[in-house]
Amino acid sequence: MKIFTYVAIAIALALIVFNIFQVDFSNPLQGQSSIALIGIVAGFCAILLLILLMLSKKIVDKTHQ
Repeated sequence: MKIFTYVAIAIALALIVFNIFQVDFSNPLQGQSSIALIGIVAGFCAILLLILLMLSKKIVDKTHQ
């Protein structure tokens, strides 16, 4: 489970970096730039959820000892 979490975080980071290069900063809310911004936000949400999953697994492991 730990390897899956780290791989998923790495993939989310790669998607964030890719989408940052797709944003047209002179007009970020039109066309493909808005889709790239949605992808960036989704990547950050995925990372947040995966970190919460890791923390909850640590809490479960500590309480079951």
